Amino acid sequence: MIFEATLEMRDSIARITLSGELDAATAPLFKEKVEEAVAQGAKRLVLIMNGLEYMASAGLRVMIFAKQTLGSSVDLYIVGAQDSVLETIEMTGFYQGVILRERYDAAEIESL
Repeated sequence: MIFEATLEMRDSIARITLSGELDAATAPLFKEKVEEAVAQGAKRLVLIMNGLEYMASAGLRVMIFAKQTLGSSVDLYIVGAQDSVLETIEMTGFYQGVILRERYDAAEIESL
């Protein structure tokens, strides 16, 4: 499946929607979207992963890069991750530094 990453900024909230397979070949596109969000002054980063079917360690590295680049004051949400993707996040312990949600809740996520 073809990988896609789209960025939408609303106020200071960056939403990156990921779909397909995130691996070493596609991770640079994801990183590019993260860098765009940082450049636009994101105060919160939301990764919508409902359509992400596979994530290799390269995708996890980009998420770690995002968390480090944005700093500890910026919340990183992972929304709708499928079990196989969630397993990777949990096995590495990365879940401790992010906020996991099954679905997008605008009332919670968009209130700054």
